[in-house]
Amino acid sequence: MRGYDLSPLFRSTVGFDRLAGILDSVAQFDSGVQSYPPYNIERTDETHYRISLAVAGFADKDLTVEVKEGVLTVQGKRDSLPEQTAKSYLYQGIAGRAFERRFQLAENVEVRGARLENGLLHIDLERLIPEEKKPRRIDIATAKGPTAIAPQSKAA
Repeated sequence: MRGYDLSPLFRSTVGFDRLAGILDSVAQFDSGVQSYPPYNIERTDETHYRISLAVAGFADKDLTVEVKEGVLTVQGKRDSLPEQTAKSYLYQGIAGRAFERRFQLAENVEVRGARLENGLLHIDLERLIPEEKKPRRIDIATAKGPTAIAPQSKAA
């Protein structure tokens, strides 16, 4: 496993203590351990995300999507039918093997739904921002009473 020096990154960030652990788990992809099934992660707008996994050959009954303690786990396992095992392939490029794929979700990210469409499993996510974490204006108190900060006008 490679070691990365993240100290320059932490100079300008606060509260990203879990980042090093997450980056270490991402390093597993270098070894090719988790290459199946292929997937995309897209940001659809400011607070919505979508994970799409290519699960050709899997039916909805063969797939399991679960969230536990901030980890989204997608599992796929097909029931082998007797006629499938008797087939003799000249070339088999479509993988149908069982898989388990895990995604670490950030705090306040919730799964909104999952659907199977044209061989792709789409999982919709939403980042919820609590009221206490939304930006707010702070009034500055003076001897005369509280006043808000006003923009300064430039003198010509």
